[in-house]
Amino acid sequence: MKELRLSDKYINRDLSWLAFNARVLQEAADISVPLLSRLRFLGIFSNNLDEFFRVRYATIRRMRNQKISGEKILGGISSKKLMQQITEVVIQQQAESLRILSDIEKQLEQHDIYIINETQLSQNQEKFVKEFFLHKVSNSLVTIMLNDITEFPLLRDTSGYLAIKMVLNPESPYGLQPFPEKRVLYAVIEIPTTINRFVEIPSADNKKYIILIDDIIRYNLREIFNMFDYKHISAHMIKITRDAELEIDSDLNKSFLEKIYEGVKDRSVGEPVRFVYDKEMDEDILSFLLNRMGIDATDSIIPGGRYHNRRDYMDFPNLGRFDLLEETKPALPVPGLSLQGSILKRIAEKDYLVHSPYQSYAYIIKFLREAALDPSVTSIKITLYRLSKHSQIISSLINAAKNGKKVTVCIELQARFDEASNINYSEIMQTEGIKLIFGVKGLKVHSKICVVERIENEKIKRYGFISTGNFNESTARFYTDVTLLTSSLTILKDVTRVFEFFETNYKIHRYKDLIVSPHYTRQRIYKLIEREIYNVESGREGLIKMKMNSLSDFKMIDKLYEASMAGVKIQLIIRGICCLRPQIPFLSENIEVISILDNYLEHTRLFIFGNSGNPEVFISSADLMTRNIDHRVEVICPIYDKEIKKELIETFDIGWSDNVKARIQSSDLANEYKVDDNPEKIRSQKEIYKYYEAKVL
Repeated sequence: MKELRLSDKYINRDLSWLAFNARVLQEAADISVPLLSRLRFLGIFSNNLDEFFRVRYATIRRMRNQKISGEKILGGISSKKLMQQITEVVIQQQAESLRILSDIEKQLEQHDIYIINETQLSQNQEKFVKEFFLHKVSNSLVTIMLNDITEFPLLRDTSGYLAIKMVLNPESPYGLQPFPEKRVLYAVIEIPTTINRFVEIPSADNKKYIILIDDIIRYNLREIFNMFDYKHISAHMIKITRDAELEIDSDLNKSFLEKIYEGVKDRSVGEPVRFVYDKEMDEDILSFLLNRMGIDATDSIIPGGRYHNRRDYMDFPNLGRFDLLEETKPALPVPGLSLQGSILKRIAEKDYLVHSPYQSYAYIIKFLREAALDPSVTSIKITLYRLSKHSQIISSLINAAKNGKKVTVCIELQARFDEASNINYSEIMQTEGIKLIFGVKGLKVHSKICVVERIENEKIKRYGFISTGNFNESTARFYTDVTLLTSSLTILKDVTRVFEFFETNYKIHRYKDLIVSPHYTRQRIYKLIEREIYNVESGREGLIKMKMNSLSDFKMIDKLYEASMAGVKIQLIIRGICCLRPQIPFLSENIEVISILDNYLEHTRLFIFGNSGNPEVFISSADLMTRNIDHRVEVICPIYDKEIKKELIETFDIGWSDNVKARIQSSDLANEYKVDDNPEKIRSQKEIYKYYEAKVL
């Protein structure tokens, strides 16, 4: 078989990611999804796209600007060509999202919910909008006249703006002095983010009416610009996305905390990487804005509709219409565990698994609160990456420190877009006497581990937990993750060694049970794959099942290709990026890949190796991406408890049997829904909830 080109072996990760976001858009378009939930998916689609441009597109743009082709790392496509392809795909997706939004709005009207603009107000509603503007909006407005300023204002990429064009009357004064040469004035108004963008306005007909803040401002333009005598005024929305890469100052006199803080501040002035505008905008103001902001045709310029920042639809008011939202099921208890009595005592007897959001995340909070109060507990060590806005995790750790426990927190200050929040929490914890470790130089700490030391019979006994997701009780309500609660001597000794590495990272430890990046993951996963290859070559079955968010490491993909060519059957459930090309004859014909996208965000990382009928099962903080394997501190943990092993394999298989929300990950990125011969409709998230419900009945 001749050597394949890179583009024949791998799918470009950025185009694969755009295909993932297209699946989000599919959920917004799906008429079986409740209407208000469909709006939420539109918001998720928009928010995802913002982050993609701030991070990935910005990276590709820097490569192009530095004349780096990057074909080897981009999967056989040049940075210049990739930018063009991304822009083409995004324009198409944006057009589709506008069509979907229009369709949703029409269907909402059938349920007596109307999203109206400033031209559709009744007399009573006009009065309400005027009052609302004067008392709630006007004091928050930032309005900048653009014609006479020498330096164009910094437009933030977290905000939307109305670009204003005023055509003055022929004899109109501009300000206090006549400027007959200035017949057209330009301005921008920043749309406030401190007010919910969707405002319910009163009605007399039992119908629900919503107007956007944008249109409240449009209605009140005369109030804002009453000092100008204009014969025509228009307002069209624009939005800019900036490069979000942090530039970390090398000044040795500054603390790492200071450097990250200043980097976050500087991010707001990053280079523009995308400009989205209302396609109805006049050509003269569009050209004016692009010229003054230094945006040219090589950047991503996206014509859009009347409204941008559709991420705000994630917070669209429910209006009391819970019948138009996805049903929320209560989190289930974990059999054998209780939120009353000692949770440490139960964990001393056996391991437990918490599968959120199907099962209650309150057990994790209970674990930390108990450790904070228990007189026999001497220390708590934990890694933190992304935290809830009002974190009960932090409250528990502060409580522990106040009770005299030695609390050590390894907090990752470079958790993208959470840097400011983590800096704030760091300062709070430092004030409370908690020992902080700011990661490892050159590596992000992405592992999800905690260990508690307790004195029992004059000896140290360890308890802890290891998770696939962040210790964040807010996201635990809609991210699927598993957390192992254990008192295993060998596992928790390894966890302790990971914390020792954080403090003395010049010393590389050996681990008995855990697989730890960046030192051991690649080779250990290779060996596990090679064992399945050996089993096939020895006449036994070879089987690999993996669930993760993304698969993009080319060398790991090559290893899976090798296994496929040897006859190992491989099942992959990958929510997002998949650079592997499945079902290619003589290369990956034994590899099948699906993506499940539903009400919960699939976030669990799970690796299952058949091992000739005695499966080995691992949970992981890491996806199989180069950054996770080689450039982060990650932890992959083996599962020894037979019941938990069985549970994880069975829930994987439920996911694999999904024929409602599963899409086939294919080389053509078509996002076709999985179709099988099973007459029964299996929606895996619903079935997994039933699976756990049956355990407590």
